[in-house]
Amino acid sequence: MGLPVVAIIGRPNVGKSSLLNALAGEMISIVEPTAGVTRDRVSTFISRDSRHFELIDTGGYGVVDSDRLSEHIEGQILQAIESADLVLFVVDLREGITPLDQKIAALLRKHNLDVLGVANKADTGKMFPAAGEFAKLGFGEFLPVSAQNNLNKAVLLDRIFELIEHLEQTGAPPEPIMKIAIIGKRNAGKSSIVNAIAGSERVIVSEVPGTTRDAIDVRIEKDGKTLLVIDTAGVRKRGKMSTDIEFYGYIRAVRSVGRADVVWLLLDATMPVAEVDKKLAHLIAEEHKACIIVVNKWDLAKNEAATGDYEEYLTKTLPVLKYAPISFTTATTGKNVQSTLDLSAELFKQASTWVTTGRLNKAFEIIRDEHTGMRRHGMKHPKIYYVTQVAVNPVTIMMFVNDPGLFDENHRRYLVGRLRDLLPVAEVPIRLLARPKTARREPPKE
Repeated sequence: MGLPVVAIIGRPNVGKSSLLNALAGEMISIVEPTAGVTRDRVSTFISRDSRHFELIDTGGYGVVDSDRLSEHIEGQILQAIESADLVLFVVDLREGITPLDQKIAALLRKHNLDVLGVANKADTGKMFPAAGEFAKLGFGEFLPVSAQNNLNKAVLLDRIFELIEHLEQTGAPPEPIMKIAIIGKRNAGKSSIVNAIAGSERVIVSEVPGTTRDAIDVRIEKDGKTLLVIDTAGVRKRGKMSTDIEFYGYIRAVRSVGRADVVWLLLDATMPVAEVDKKLAHLIAEEHKACIIVVNKWDLAKNEAATGDYEEYLTKTLPVLKYAPISFTTATTGKNVQSTLDLSAELFKQASTWVTTGRLNKAFEIIRDEHTGMRRHGMKHPKIYYVTQVAVNPVTIMMFVNDPGLFDENHRRYLVGRLRDLLPVAEVPIRLLARPKTARREPPKE
């Protein structure tokens, strides 16, 4: 048996996402006063001493979604209810019982599971007595809390741990062996890719651009190992972002690149490479992240057989990622998704490689000898005395040189290209640092 699952259920705008963030102690779900911001199931792990549970935030039940996704959202809510050991039934203390609260209560009574009533937005202790009204919904006394002000948060956590105490546990959730972030412009098929990896409808898939609004962590068990796949909101030009929700989604996507071990840059094979794709490619390169350029919807491409031509096209349009391998997929059928996962593991292995100092210096000797006789007299030339690797993820090499100012961007790019040819890190970023050979560390101050 896995970890206990606690699902947060309630109508729109009662503060479910704020409650998840309060219990987790960090900003996980987007919080906006707009009904229907949360569409997918967003989850996190809560731990206390040796006890743990998974907490799931869901969309507002009964929301009238502006993109006509209400049925999809309700499906995600029902999946959360079916997987839950305990439901936190959240209501708005200030508004009292509504017909939609009654409808949710009737739905929960159909399922054989524990329900803990939570009356949110009890911003002061004087408001607590009003929570007594919600006992009429049939789930006992509702606990008054304020997710915004953290009132009664500790009491709520105590009650949750009491109610799940009888459930078996497998211990702390295992740390993922690899984190994969999937980023791309809107409607490129990111959520379809995530569902193909997970083997289930984990996130909402729709033809409506911008369906996913948050960065969603999906933990996947493959061959006894845990992967973390981060599905992100579709990105478009910042000037075209019409709401704060889109802006927050973009910020989460950017942060997801920083968290990831491997990034999948998802492109739509039916569309030309856009300015947004180029900006995301530059972001990945600046972060020195291992990357796979995943060309999705390849079954819909005009000339599906011409992979070589398309690879040449990508090399010209996305030169900053010329080191990144390219994968052609069809997410709706799962074609090549598993092989792309296998390729991710290989890239992660390359990015984690420690190259011996001897092998590194031998590679630099080869590069130096290739340029012997090409130098002009009377000019100061960049000279490397010795090198050593100082970090992985990304592979980071420190060069001890005569003058770091002589190693401009073009020269470093050349060195990195040759190192990829000479070392077992051909498809991942290499970060080069330069330090004068004469540099001395300052003695510690007493």
